[in-house]
Amino acid sequence: MTAEEHTLLGKIAISPNAIATVASHAALQSYGVVGMAAKNVVDGLTNIITRDPRHGVDVSFHADGVVIHVYVIIEYGTRISTVASSLANTVRFNVEKTLGLAVREVNVHVQGLRISSPDA
Repeated sequence: MTAEEHTLLGKIAISPNAIATVASHAALQSYGVVGMAAKNVVDGLTNIITRDPRHGVDVSFHADGVVIHVYVIIEYGTRISTVASSLANTVRFNVEKTLGLAVREVNVHVQGLRISSPDA
Protein backbone atom coordinates (compact mmCIF):
# COMPACT_ATOMS: atom_id res chain seq x y z
CA MET A 1 0.00 0.00 0.00
CA THR A 2 1.22 3.52 -0.74
CA ALA A 3 0.20 7.04 0.20
CA GLU A 4 -1.36 8.57 -2.88
CA GLU A 5 -2.34 12.11 -3.79
CA HIS A 6 -4.11 13.11 -6.98
CA THR A 7 -3.36 16.53 -8.50
CA LEU A 8 -4.24 18.23 -11.77
CA LEU A 9 -0.95 17.03 -13.24
CA GLY A 10 -1.26 13.41 -12.17
CA LYS A 11 -0.83 11.05 -9.25
CA ILE A 12 1.87 11.14 -6.56
CA ALA A 13 2.55 7.87 -4.74
CA ILE A 14 4.86 7.62 -1.72
CA SER A 15 6.00 4.12 -0.83
CA PRO A 16 6.45 2.84 2.72
CA ASN A 17 10.16 2.39 1.94
CA ALA A 18 10.56 6.13 1.34
CA ILE A 19 8.80 6.94 4.62
CA ALA A 20 10.92 4.37 6.48
CA THR A 21 14.15 5.81 5.05
CA VAL A 22 13.27 9.35 6.15
CA ALA A 23 12.24 8.09 9.61
CA SER A 24 15.42 6.04 9.98
CA HIS A 25 17.68 8.97 9.12
CA ALA A 26 15.78 11.21 11.55
CA ALA A 27 16.04 8.60 14.31
CA LEU A 28 19.79 8.18 13.88
CA GLN A 29 20.27 11.97 14.20
CA SER A 30 18.36 12.13 17.50
CA TYR A 31 20.22 12.69 20.76
CA GLY A 32 20.71 9.51 22.76
CA VAL A 33 20.09 7.08 19.90
CA VAL A 34 23.18 4.98 19.13
CA GLY A 35 21.65 2.61 16.59
CA MET A 36 18.66 0.95 15.06
CA ALA A 37 17.52 -2.45 16.30
CA ALA A 38 15.80 -5.43 14.73
CA LYS A 39 12.12 -5.87 15.54
CA ASN A 40 12.49 -9.66 15.40
CA VAL A 41 15.05 -12.38 14.62
CA VAL A 42 14.21 -12.59 10.91
CA ASP A 43 14.64 -8.83 10.50
CA GLY A 44 17.99 -9.04 12.30
CA LEU A 45 19.28 -11.79 10.02
CA THR A 46 18.06 -9.96 6.93
CA ASN A 47 19.88 -6.80 7.99
CA ILE A 48 23.16 -8.70 8.43
CA ILE A 49 22.92 -9.89 4.83
CA THR A 50 21.55 -6.78 3.08
CA ARG A 51 22.44 -3.74 5.25
CA ASP A 52 19.04 -2.16 4.61
CA PRO A 53 18.86 1.61 5.39
CA ARG A 54 15.25 1.16 6.57
CA HIS A 55 16.31 -1.31 9.25
CA GLY A 56 14.38 -0.86 12.50
CA VAL A 57 11.42 1.05 11.05
CA ASP A 58 7.96 -0.31 10.31
CA VAL A 59 5.37 1.81 8.45
CA SER A 60 1.65 1.20 8.07
CA PHE A 61 -1.10 3.31 6.49
CA HIS A 62 -4.44 4.14 8.08
CA ALA A 63 -7.33 6.31 6.97
CA ASP A 64 -6.31 9.27 9.15
CA GLY A 65 -2.52 9.07 8.71
CA VAL A 66 0.65 7.04 8.81
CA VAL A 67 1.70 4.95 11.82
CA ILE A 68 5.46 4.52 12.29
CA HIS A 69 7.14 2.04 14.64
CA VAL A 70 10.81 2.76 15.37
CA TYR A 71 13.06 0.14 17.03
CA VAL A 72 16.18 1.71 18.58
CA ILE A 73 19.14 1.19 20.87
CA ILE A 74 19.69 4.05 23.33
CA GLU A 75 22.84 5.36 24.99
CA TYR A 76 23.31 4.02 28.52
CA GLY A 77 22.97 6.78 31.11
CA THR A 78 20.42 8.89 29.24
CA ARG A 79 16.84 9.25 30.41
CA ILE A 80 14.93 6.77 28.27
CA SER A 81 11.58 8.55 28.41
CA THR A 82 13.13 11.86 27.33
CA VAL A 83 15.07 10.29 24.46
CA ALA A 84 11.98 8.37 23.29
CA SER A 85 9.78 11.48 23.41
CA SER A 86 12.36 13.57 21.54
CA LEU A 87 12.83 10.79 18.99
CA ALA A 88 9.08 10.53 18.33
CA ASN A 89 8.82 14.30 17.83
CA THR A 90 11.86 14.36 15.52
CA VAL A 91 10.58 11.51 13.37
CA ARG A 92 7.09 13.04 13.15
CA PHE A 93 8.47 16.47 12.22
CA ASN A 94 10.87 15.15 9.55
CA VAL A 95 8.31 12.87 7.86
CA GLU A 96 5.63 15.57 7.83
CA LYS A 97 8.05 18.26 6.61
CA THR A 98 9.83 16.15 4.00
CA LEU A 99 6.94 14.14 2.55
CA GLY A 100 3.90 16.23 3.48
CA LEU A 101 2.09 13.27 5.04
CA ALA A 102 0.00 13.35 8.19
CA VAL A 103 1.62 11.16 10.85
CA ARG A 104 -1.01 9.66 13.15
CA GLU A 105 1.46 8.23 15.67
CA VAL A 106 5.10 7.35 16.18
CA ASN A 107 5.74 4.40 18.48
CA VAL A 108 9.26 4.07 19.89
CA HIS A 109 10.40 0.59 20.93
CA VAL A 110 13.62 0.61 22.96
CA GLN A 111 15.27 -2.73 22.21
CA GLY A 112 18.43 -2.21 24.25
CA LEU A 113 21.03 0.03 25.85
CA ARG A 114 24.63 0.48 24.77
CA ILE A 115 27.67 2.01 26.44
CA SER A 116 29.38 4.08 23.76
CA SER A 117 32.59 5.05 25.55
CA PRO A 118 34.74 2.46 27.36
CA ASP A 119 35.47 5.03 30.12
CA ALA A 120 31.88 5.03 31.39
